[in-house]
Amino acid sequence: MVKGMAPRIIPRKEHRISRKQVSPNALRTLYRLHRRGFIAFLVGGCVRDLLLGRTPKDFDIGTNATPGQIKKLFHNCRLIGRRFRLAHIQFEGELLEVSTFRRTFVPSDAESPEETDRDSRLARHHITNEEGMVLVDNLFGTPEEDAMRRDFTINALAYNIADFSIIDYTSGLMDLKERLIRTIGDPRVRFTEDPVRMLRAVRFAASHGFMIEPVAWEVLCELSSAICRVSPARLYEEIQKLFLTGFSGPAFQLMEKSGLILALFPDLSRWFYGDSRRPALLYENLDYIDRLCRSGTPVSPAFFFAALFGPVMEGTVLDRHREGIPRRQALNETCAAIMGEVAKTITVPGRVGGRLRAILALQTFLCRMPPRRAASLAGRPEFLEAVAYLRLIAETKKDLHVFVEWWDAFLREPDSMALLNEATEEAPRKRRRRRRRKPRGPREDAT
Repeated sequence: MVKGMAPRIIPRKEHRISRKQVSPNALRTLYRLHRRGFIAFLVGGCVRDLLLGRTPKDFDIGTNATPGQIKKLFHNCRLIGRRFRLAHIQFEGELLEVSTFRRTFVPSDAESPEETDRDSRLARHHITNEEGMVLVDNLFGTPEEDAMRRDFTINALAYNIADFSIIDYTSGLMDLKERLIRTIGDPRVRFTEDPVRMLRAVRFAASHGFMIEPVAWEVLCELSSAICRVSPARLYEEIQKLFLTGFSGPAFQLMEKSGLILALFPDLSRWFYGDSRRPALLYENLDYIDRLCRSGTPVSPAFFFAALFGPVMEGTVLDRHREGIPRRQALNETCAAIMGEVAKTITVPGRVGGRLRAILALQTFLCRMPPRRAASLAGRPEFLEAVAYLRLIAETKKDLHVFVEWWDAFLREPDSMALLNEATEEAPRKRRRRRRRKPRGPREDAT
């Protein structure tokens, strides 16, 4: 949309969104804001997905109410964020995110003291670093200004609770019809402001089957190394969204072509290109993860990282074991080295790394026939994930099927859960050794 042009408004009778598709808690929040005289829109991905006939994962709300005003309206509200001040409204079983309309800071051309003072006050709410990455973004604006500062046109659509219309401030509806991911404005500026937008473009392209606009794709490939500027904790959350929604295979393919994999996982990238057979093996693992996600089976971050890095680690451990290093020691050192490399860009919690190591360590015990102390193994916290990983690697290593079949039969036994409970509840406790008191010597001042 050209600045100054009126937005395109689609009345209720001309679009497919019904209030029956919207979360009751989201409707309750929208109505309360509207009754108190505020503008209240559904914004972002939920509007996009409703127009595509999909069920949104969550419902985000945009309003002209400030965070403080939102908090006064809702007793179940908590304000979060420094870079981007948001209101989280907690309902039973649902968390709604309510944001105040923002705008991009543009310094005025005037050089008068009043304008200079105004610019300095506004600039405190919109801070960027030397590369142009936005660090603080709390400069409030209008609904149109908020839409124009979003990442992609398909995410700039709004649903107005006042008259149930769809408001399109950009070319969002046309791009949605053409299944095109187009940045709002210059893609170089948009990806520099927030490099996470590159991951979001890949995620939408993979999960929706859309195509990234050629100009934006070229810039994305050029700026892929800038993804390392994002905070490691934020990248950990984005990686889960990217790979644990059932489309990790297509997402990895786009990330590998663009250079994002090389920037995020250099060890994995070197392994990937080291042998022509390895890409097919890794894509088999990702396909297995996607099948689990689409079937509704929960996939933990530890299991995903095992599927992603397992082949790399297993090859390294095998090489070191052949050199005479005990397998357990080789595994511990390999896990520490690879996850240490990952930690330079992505903060993986220690418990996730520990669980990953435990899943891989248990494979040796699962592949013994007959297994030793099966019930005791089944009592370990990582047991079910370890068996799932055994099924995963058996997809490409057919000689492991016999072990998978044995453990599947074990889990089907009526008494297997009883054995598992017995192993966990009645496991012999280690007896604490009493510490003997050392005999006291004669005191120096004793007579």
